[in-house]
Amino acid sequence: MTQPSLVRSRLLAGLSFILAASGAQAQSAPPTVEELARRLQAIEQRLGTESASVGAVSTADLDQRLRVIERKLELQAEEAETKAASTPTVTLSAAKGLAVKSPPPGDVELKFKALVQADGRFYASDEQNPQNDTFLFRRVEPTIDGSWGELIGFRLNAQLAGDSATLNDAYVDLRFDPRATLRIGKTKAPVGLERLQSSSSLAMVEQGFPAELAPGRDIGVQLQGEFAQSRFGYAVGVYNGTPDGRDAITSNPDNDFEIAGRIFAEPWKNSAGALSGLGFGIAASSGETHGSGTGFLPRYRTPGQVTFFSYRSAVVADGDRIRWSPQAYYYRNAFGLLAEYIGSEQDVAVPADAIRADLEHRAWQVVAGWVLTGEDASYKGVVKPNQPFTLGSAGWGALELVARYGRLDIDDDAFPRFADAAAAASEASSWGFGVNWYLTGNLKLVANYTQTQFEGGAASGADREDEKAFFTRAQFSF
Repeated sequence: MTQPSLVRSRLLAGLSFILAASGAQAQSAPPTVEELARRLQAIEQRLGTESASVGAVSTADLDQRLRVIERKLELQAEEAETKAASTPTVTLSAAKGLAVKSPPPGDVELKFKALVQADGRFYASDEQNPQNDTFLFRRVEPTIDGSWGELIGFRLNAQLAGDSATLNDAYVDLRFDPRATLRIGKTKAPVGLERLQSSSSLAMVEQGFPAELAPGRDIGVQLQGEFAQSRFGYAVGVYNGTPDGRDAITSNPDNDFEIAGRIFAEPWKNSAGALSGLGFGIAASSGETHGSGTGFLPRYRTPGQVTFFSYRSAVVADGDRIRWSPQAYYYRNAFGLLAEYIGSEQDVAVPADAIRADLEHRAWQVVAGWVLTGEDASYKGVVKPNQPFTLGSAGWGALELVARYGRLDIDDDAFPRFADAAAAASEASSWGFGVNWYLTGNLKLVANYTQTQFEGGAASGADREDEKAFFTRAQFSF
C-alpha cells in the first residue's frame, strides 16, 4: 500500500467516531484529501486547536494535524481520570443515609444519619395521679459518624427534642484491632441490655424497668473488642459515673469514678442451627458517689414515664454504688425473646439524723415478639420488610406483635426514713402489649398499651392507683 493510502486509512480510522457523531453519511467512494482537510479543520475548531487553511494541503500535513488531535484527546482523557480520582464519592441510599467518601484509597468517610420519633401519650383512669395527654417529639437525633483513616473512628449524636439541645454520643474510637478498640468520650455505659439497644429498635415504645436501674450514657475511657468471628465480645471502662437510669452530666460532680464492664457471648452465631440466635452475658459496675440531688440519687419511672419512687430531699448518696446484671436474648426466624435482671446497690445517708443504709433495688423483665409477615426478628428489630408498603400494590410491610412483663422492687429498708411511703411505691409490676408496623426500612408505626400496678405509694398505706397508658409512635430513620 502506498504512503498516501496509509495516511488516508489512518485519517479515516482516527476520525470515524467524530464523523459518525456529527451525522456524516457513508459514501460510496473514499473521500478526497481536500474533503478530509475540511472535516479535520472543523474538528480542530471544536477542540480549540489551531487549524490551517484547506487549500494546498498534503497528506503529511493531515497526518501531523491528526497526531496533534490524538495527543490532545489523550491529555483530556488523562485529565478526566485525574479529576475523577481526586473527587469525593457522594452516595445517598434509604438504608445508609448520606455518605461522603474521600478519593482512593478512600480512608476518610462521613455518614449522615437521623432518627425522628413523634409520640402520642394518653392515660386512662388517672384521677388520683392525673397525667396530661399529649403529643410530643420523643427523639430528634441527627448523627454524624465515620472514619478518618484506618485507625480513627468517631460519632457525634445530638438530641434536639425537648426544650434544649443536648449531646448524646461524642466519642473517638482508636481501632487498633477488632479485638481491642479504645473508645474515648461519651457513650452508653456497658451494663443494661435494653439500654444498649438502639432507640430505633426497641420492641415497645419505652424501655422497661431494668433500664431504670442501669446507667445511661457516661463519659470516660472504654476498651472493647470481639473474638472468634464476633461470637464473643467485651467492654470495660472507667467513667465519671451516673445515677440509675440517667445520662451523665458534662463533668464529674464528686471527684469519684466508676468502673463498668460487660461480657457477652453468641457461641452459635452465623451457624444454621436452632441456637444461632442465642446470646447471653453478664455486666456490672462499681464505684463511689457522694452528694445530694438529682445528679447523685435516682428516681424511678413506670413504662408510662411517670415517677413512682424518689428519695426524701434530706437523703444523700454516701458511698458505694454497685450494679450487676445477667442478660440474654434469643432470636429464631420470626420469634424474638429478650430477658434481663439488674440489681442496684447504693449507700445512702441522712446526715442530719446520723442514719445510714445500704439499699439494694432489683428489676427484671421479659419481652417477647412475633413477626406475623415472616421476616426475621432480631435485636435490631425488623431490618427490612420483605414487601415494603407501596401505594397501589400488594406490599404492606412487616407486622410484629410484642408483649412484656416486668417488675421493680424497692428495698424495704428505704421506708420510712429514706422515702415517704405515702408518695413513693415500694413495688411496681407492669404488663403490656403492642404492635409494630414496619412500612419500609425507614418508617415504623407503633401502638402500645401498658398497665402498671403498685404496692404502697398512696396516703394511709394504700396502694397507688393503677397506671393505664396508651402510647403511639411514628418513627422515621435513615
